[in-house]
Amino acid sequence: MKKIKAHIKEKEVIKVKIDTDFIKLDAFLKLSGEVSTGGEAKILIAKENLKVNGEKTKSRGKKLHIGDKISVLDREYEVI
Repeated sequence: MKKIKAHIKEKEVIKVKIDTDFIKLDAFLKLSGEVSTGGEAKILIAKENLKVNGEKTKSRGKKLHIGDKISVLDREYEVI
């Protein structure tokens, strides 16, 4: 029996710095450059499978804090 070695490449985590105690998800998507307007953020949140710390969410006003991880489409972000 042959052994096969698989190398799983970890996704690059894009770090986004905030200067406040928290940021709402829709504002975070604009700050990160994922969207350019609040309307685009609303549509993205409603239609896509966004995850915050591994849990799906459709709440535009979800508060994100330092250390939170956001998955959107094929990208990973971390609030710093």
